[in-house]
Amino acid sequence: MSTYQALYRKYRPQTFDDVVGQMAVTQTLKTQLQSGRLSHAYLFTGSRGTGKTSSAKILAKAVNCTNPQDGNPCNCCQACRTIDSGACLDVLEIDAASNNGVDNVRDLRDDAVYTPSQVKMRVYIIDEVHMLSISAFNALLKIIEEPPEHLLFILATTELHKVPATILSRCQRFSFRRISQEDIAARLQYVAYQENIDLDDSAARVLARLADGGMRDGLSLLDQCASATTGELTAERVYQCLGIAGIRDCGQLMAHIANHDTKNALAMMNRIYAEGKDMGALLDELACLTRDLMVLRTAPAEGITMLSGVASDEEVKALAGRFSAGELVRMMNLLQQTMAGFTRSTSRRMDAELCVINMCQPELSLDAEALNARMTRMEERLATGDFVAAAPKKQENPPWEPEDDRPPMPDDADAPPAEPEQTPVVNEAPVGFWMDLVVAIRKELPPTVMGMFAPTPKAPVQGVLQGDNLILECANGFILEVVNRPEILSLVARKASAKLGRNVRVTAVDSTAKPKTSAKMENLLNFGRANRDIVNIKEQ
Repeated sequence: MSTYQALYRKYRPQTFDDVVGQMAVTQTLKTQLQSGRLSHAYLFTGSRGTGKTSSAKILAKAVNCTNPQDGNPCNCCQACRTIDSGACLDVLEIDAASNNGVDNVRDLRDDAVYTPSQVKMRVYIIDEVHMLSISAFNALLKIIEEPPEHLLFILATTELHKVPATILSRCQRFSFRRISQEDIAARLQYVAYQENIDLDDSAARVLARLADGGMRDGLSLLDQCASATTGELTAERVYQCLGIAGIRDCGQLMAHIANHDTKNALAMMNRIYAEGKDMGALLDELACLTRDLMVLRTAPAEGITMLSGVASDEEVKALAGRFSAGELVRMMNLLQQTMAGFTRSTSRRMDAELCVINMCQPELSLDAEALNARMTRMEERLATGDFVAAAPKKQENPPWEPEDDRPPMPDDADAPPAEPEQTPVVNEAPVGFWMDLVVAIRKELPPTVMGMFAPTPKAPVQGVLQGDNLILECANGFILEVVNRPEILSLVARKASAKLGRNVRVTAVDSTAKPKTSAKMENLLNFGRANRDIVNIKEQ
């Protein structure tokens, strides 16, 4: 029985034309091979699975190939077949993670001076070169700077910042970019066709997104899903095989968060957990979706090309309009903090549920980000007209009824004093005074307060001028707390005094608060107290 070979090994690129998504690098190397202007040392950098080691092996074959084809190795000559099989002693691939000592580099340097025995050039491929120690780098400097004519160094690393500048200056550096999702999906479809795997387009896009720019990761995921299922490989089967929530569940959970529906959000979290889905993968998908919403919210036109693909464009557009920018930034920070704490957490489920609860109910937190999220949401609703401040309900004075066991009043008893007529305070404000005042003060208000003052009859804050007193009627207690600050009241007083030409005092009140005891009730209570005093005097 033949041994099964992993897909990423079986479909490793054999020529520069097979390398996906690195046209700038491969074309330059092919041109150098055709013109004979090769360097003595190359440094390949980039994230994992982007083709660094594969390109290094292709370059090692190309410089030793006896019949090159437009800069590509023929893969048919004796040199190409020997290098592919790993039997060529003149082409060595060294793992710097396990051979990072100075003694290993000294042995390499001593062997490098000998001419190759099987091919034209001796090639050293040092993978993960950033793992070498400082002394090993120093031992490598001289041989890289002035190598023999038959020697070629190809260094590969994923962490360029750890490579000393003295090594960088002696190499030609090529940066391998992350492979786009479209290129990964197309390659997966090609491999699936060669392997007789019925791969759906949606499943290919999901695998390409999960690969995160690495072709090797995409092929490994395809290999895993294809071996775990039979029949057509769809997106739902990919989600089940890899233990992730999926687009539909993430979108529905985000809709519950937008509605501040904590009950249904927790119920969905419980169902996802019962199905065996990983909480870390769920929060990672929520973070990707939140990032897409934030990108589309801040850049509606250009953001379409920047989406990660966790959901369709229509779904992202529908959800983006339900969040403010401040809410999305707060949610992203919450998700990142929760995922960062998973490594030292004893209960990932509880941490994930607390994160979702905080996203559903920003009022549970009193930090600056939570307040800013609530304020930006209110400002955007005010700007679009979705939010209308409720008019304060008029409190009618309840009629006073005497108690049943109270003795009737004598006819000659003093009648209760009549309620004094209250002279209404005349509003001396000129026409359009409040609207003009709002326009003037909005120029100096901070952004978090500006949305509460608007030149409309339904704004959260309305001004009523009574003599020299300007009363700011706030729609609720929260707005009162924000407005009733010395710097805000002094600003309004200064602008109002300048417009009226006299000193104006400013007071902020909550228009929805229950009024204190009315004047009529107070008079009746005073009358009752006076009668009790008269009775006490007569008894004495």
